[in-house]
Amino acid sequence: MMDWTDRHCRVLHRTLSSRALLYTEMLTTGAVLHGDRARLLGFDVAEHPVALQLGGSDPADLAAAAVIGEAEGYDEINLNVGCPSDRVQSGRFGACLMREPELVAECMAAMAAAVKVPVTVKCRIGVDDQDPEESLFRLVDLCAQAGVTGFVVHARKAWLKGLSPKENRDVPPLDYGLVHRLKRERPHLTIAINGGIGSLGEALPHLEVMDGVMLGRAAYHTPALLGQVDRRVFGQGSDVGPAEAVELYRPYVERELAGGTHLAAMTRHMLGLFHGLPGARAWRRILTVEGVKSGAGIEVIEAALAQVLRAQDERGARRLEAGQAA
Repeated sequence: MMDWTDRHCRVLHRTLSSRALLYTEMLTTGAVLHGDRARLLGFDVAEHPVALQLGGSDPADLAAAAVIGEAEGYDEINLNVGCPSDRVQSGRFGACLMREPELVAECMAAMAAAVKVPVTVKCRIGVDDQDPEESLFRLVDLCAQAGVTGFVVHARKAWLKGLSPKENRDVPPLDYGLVHRLKRERPHLTIAINGGIGSLGEALPHLEVMDGVMLGRAAYHTPALLGQVDRRVFGQGSDVGPAEAVELYRPYVERELAGGTHLAAMTRHMLGLFHGLPGARAWRRILTVEGVKSGAGIEVIEAALAQVLRAQDERGARRLEAGQAA
């Protein structure tokens, strides 16, 4: 989710669910140690609980980055051993580290020794010609020996040769059964499943077996599904509809606009909010066309929302007329 789940995105998602654990986009240790920390690591207090996801392969650098993340207030530090992008491979981090489980365990031991917050691993079931039953269990077991108890497993291999990052999200077959077996045979570990899960309806059966489900692109492209998480997953609260989320997000948008943030930096994460609902096309068009203009302000969101509400009222009126006619 690099370049996607930034702080603006996470605040929007938090308006929809108060309980879901949010993750940052993956940040390299180099960026954390030497980059603009205020820009890269800054987050709103409303985001809690939120995990910082790191990319790297040097134990000392990862430990130092974890210390910085803990000091910034993150609730968890996660090491990404699953991203298959070219940038990641060239930097010797991400999914290519599935080939070096001993190094991953060394990295996790260094991070765990450096901070008090939980340190966790996000991984694939294997890469290229690895046998997933061997590669996944070995990585998890070595990290567990290093003190790690939390894992998020994307239930696909990553093919680092021959497939693009996009293809790696869809082409390698899913093996949910293997990840379920991992949890069954390692019941003392906290294991969440990821990959190809497109809705809460698909997530709930996994939660009968697993400790958690990670939703990535489904939550980003159709964020309204998060509005049912607190009730359907945690058994608490009531649903938050997309129009309500817009109103809850508004104070944050206004504060950020006053601080000089461009409107489009926030509205780009809102495009899918009304996916599948009346007025969704007008919503996307107004935010996309008007939101990028210089000086665009909250009135753009207001105009887009007005179009959505009008479309919903019109649909309701048509349904009423149809019912009366019947």
